[in-house]
Amino acid sequence: MSLIAIIVLFVGCFAFMFWPERNPFVQADKTRVDYLRERKEVIYENLRDLNFEFLAGKYPEADYNEQRRALEDEAAQTIAEMESLVARGMKSGRARA
Repeated sequence: MSLIAIIVLFVGCFAFMFWPERNPFVQADKTRVDYLRERKEVIYENLRDLNFEFLAGKYPEADYNEQRRALEDEAAQTIAEMESLVARGMKSGRARA
């Protein structure tokens, strides 16, 4: 009798731990605005890393200024495109069934 209880308890714990909370086939539709938002975050992270590495002495000032200018230009283009899409009414993606 105790062996059956142990097996039931084990199966119950296993099912509880590994049972998917949601339908695994449901995914969020990713829009261009979502992509641009993620890209903006990556650019900002790259700028922070570049500043840190420059202050640590890993980059000469000329290379730092060139890379910083390129990243800032890319960030400006990304933000401008995001704002134009939002102004036209495009929103972030939603889950679909």
